[in-house]
Amino acid sequence: MDNHEQYIARCIELAKNGFGTTYPNPMVGSVIVYNGEIIGEGWHQKAGEPHAEVNAIHSVKNPSLLDKATIYVSLEPCSHFGKTPPCCDLIIKNKIPNVVIGTVDSNIKVAGNGIKRLHEAGINVVVGVLEKECYELNRRFFTFHEKKRPYIILKWAQTQDSFIAPTEKEELKPVWITNVQSRQLVHKWRTEEQAILVGTQTVIDDNPQLNARDWEGNNPIRIVIDQRNRIPKTAHIWDNKIKTIVFSNENSIPSSANTIVEVIDFQQNIAPQIVEKLYQHQIQSVIIEGGAQTLQTFIDATLWDEARIFIGNSTFGTGKKAPVLNTSLSTKERIGTDELLIIRNYD
Repeated sequence: MDNHEQYIARCIELAKNGFGTTYPNPMVGSVIVYNGEIIGEGWHQKAGEPHAEVNAIHSVKNPSLLDKATIYVSLEPCSHFGKTPPCCDLIIKNKIPNVVIGTVDSNIKVAGNGIKRLHEAGINVVVGVLEKECYELNRRFFTFHEKKRPYIILKWAQTQDSFIAPTEKEELKPVWITNVQSRQLVHKWRTEEQAILVGTQTVIDDNPQLNARDWEGNNPIRIVIDQRNRIPKTAHIWDNKIKTIVFSNENSIPSSANTIVEVIDFQQNIAPQIVEKLYQHQIQSVIIEGGAQTLQTFIDATLWDEARIFIGNSTFGTGKKAPVLNTSLSTKERIGTDELLIIRNYD
């Protein structure tokens, strides 16, 4: 690993501190190097707050070194006014002579314009250092801007004999297949994604809260499919505590400050309609947690990017069968007594 790669790797490391808090912005990290030493670093912490480059520049204790330094950034600096001023302007203002960039920003508002702006100011610009790793860091952001839809994660738990739920149960709550560690991991995942989606029957059978109560972080936007308005008004999803989007075939559900109703055509394939609506709501990532029919709908439409499948240590004998996913395995790991399979639907 050469020096450029070493410092961009540090940018990626810093950027990950913003996982789940920067939406709709990407995760970005930046370091400033003078004479082989890091003299400043920062990352984008939250949408609407200063970007990584700004935090890195402001962290430098001796600003007189900036006009002899190199700034590294995992993503192309912005060149447009949003909630904050363009980062390019600050780099130019501080006369930083060298900029090393991990990958180009495909957002139409940037898309090479930041690099062009820096070149025009006479700055030396290097692009494409650890490009693949920088792209992977913001796969959600890039999927949203390039495919015009959210990054879609499928998640379910199944027994050793491939069931996701028993035929019958005594209480209106989930029957746990996985262990406590796996369930806590799922709540961590929920803080990292912008939204969580479930189907009608999952809400009726389990009355889930669809929040991240077992991990510190943001709760995802709740997305629920309820074609015929069958979900009881006593269900947690109507508590108005978290922003909720309900997909229905009619607009008879009263909207509120935190509950939005979207009407779609259930006579047609609902998966493309849902992802189009989520794109309109500026939702960059969604984790689909069930039930089997909802998961299979997105699988059959080839509208998914990643699948995370837990296999517990129990059997049901009979019950609701797990979705069928015909693809090669990417990775496998142990979470205590559980097995976790992670499958990617991209190269």
